[in-house]
Amino acid sequence: MLRCIDHILMGVSDLIRAQSQLRQLGFNVSDALMGSPEGLQKASAFNEKDSIQLCAIGKEKPFMQNGSIVGEDFAAFIAAGGGIRAVAIVSDDLDADVAAMRARDVEVLPIIQATKSMANAKGVPVRIALLGPANRLPLYFIEYPNLPQALGPDEAGLFTHPNAVYTLERTYIVTDHLHENVLIYARVLGLPPPSIVKGTVIMSDMAVFDLGGMGLGIVQPYAEGPALQALTARGPGPFQALYRTRSMDQARLWMKDQGVPSLPCGVRNTGEVAMLAPPELAAGAYIGFVGMA
Repeated sequence: MLRCIDHILMGVSDLIRAQSQLRQLGFNVSDALMGSPEGLQKASAFNEKDSIQLCAIGKEKPFMQNGSIVGEDFAAFIAAGGGIRAVAIVSDDLDADVAAMRARDVEVLPIIQATKSMANAKGVPVRIALLGPANRLPLYFIEYPNLPQALGPDEAGLFTHPNAVYTLERTYIVTDHLHENVLIYARVLGLPPPSIVKGTVIMSDMAVFDLGGMGLGIVQPYAEGPALQALTARGPGPFQALYRTRSMDQARLWMKDQGVPSLPCGVRNTGEVAMLAPPELAAGAYIGFVGMA
């Protein structure tokens, strides 16, 4: 069963700068840089139940295979500005979920074994399934076969964020063919197509799949706004992540103290006010915040 969104994977040109930008927005970013200086470099920002995985290319361009998480065109993606590259979704039974996808005529590559860094600095074994070329979507699927034993207790204060963020609420993928793409994502995820509603901050028609209380939104712009800007500049793909904070005031004060310019605000179709950091302040992505005052 697909449970929730585990993390968003971001491609960045300068890992140190990306870490600094996310810290200025109030995220709990690790100091550790994983990987070799000459290949892929990685760092993480952790929330209570999800994370942001930052990935950059070292001095030498590594060989990218079709079966790599970042993809063979990762260097071109970063050169075009970077941002959100893919969305990782947790499976509690990857073998069963992959079999179900294949039964729905979804191409899935063979499961690979990997190691993922966690908030307590431990690396844990994971199993990952990538979609094949016939179903090239910015998604992959991850299973933690030994998570309870591998993690251990969290360190005190580990998830204390200056901006009071505690979870990803939604991440958005922009397209210029909404109805067609919603059906494709529904088939891959094994979920019914959601109703299409108006998004009043990103100025888009959107269909939001519910994954354990987190939303995966497929959107098409209907007016000028972040989604249209992303679609025009980069083409279809993930462009925004929206995080829920326990205190919008605390988030504003933290960012102001860090020298971050006042972020534009908009009213969601839920009536809530959301702040949105543009790509130049958020490592190439739109990063939003919503929550109580």
